[in-house]
Amino acid sequence: MVPGPNTLFVLKNSVSSGMKGGYLAACGVFIGDAVLMFLAWAGVATLIKTTPILFNIVRYLGAFYLLYLESKILYATLKGKNNEAKSDEPQYGAIFKRALILSLTNPKAILFYVSFFVQFIDVNAPHTGISFFILATTLELVSFCYLSFLIISGAFVTQYIRTKKKLAKVGNSLIGLMFVGFAARLATLQS
Repeated sequence: MVPGPNTLFVLKNSVSSGMKGGYLAACGVFIGDAVLMFLAWAGVATLIKTTPILFNIVRYLGAFYLLYLESKILYATLKGKNNEAKSDEPQYGAIFKRALILSLTNPKAILFYVSFFVQFIDVNAPHTGISFFILATTLELVSFCYLSFLIISGAFVTQYIRTKKKLAKVGNSLIGLMFVGFAARLATLQS
């Protein structure tokens, strides 16, 4: 697992909104990844990878969405309040939705799944769907374990940060800057 925007988003939400916020973000990532894996298996991801205009649309949507998320983080940091407050239940739905969109607009994930499944699934073998399902389930379980570790770690960090307001602002600012970096890298990504 290479930390990227999805990982950072889950970690940020586990720190700012507790374990519930972290797991809602993780669920958005899991569902988004499952959709991308299915698209890779169905051949749609290959079409996106080999069609420059489609790849560029996904790439720029992803970059703009990362910048949007960064602006929300920066705004909340400057205002001195948490973007996803624990007492505000409707924000939990926003966490899930943002994670899902973030996952679906990640062309690096599309490229990964296309190249990953090709290595392990023989398209000429019978029952490729079963092989795909087993491999996709394994990937999701590994992702669940990895993100659970981050969520639990984030919950512990939250206890420390609550007493250090300045540290929390610096942390949010750094996360925002990392999203800008991810957006710039995504905008310059080649298929």
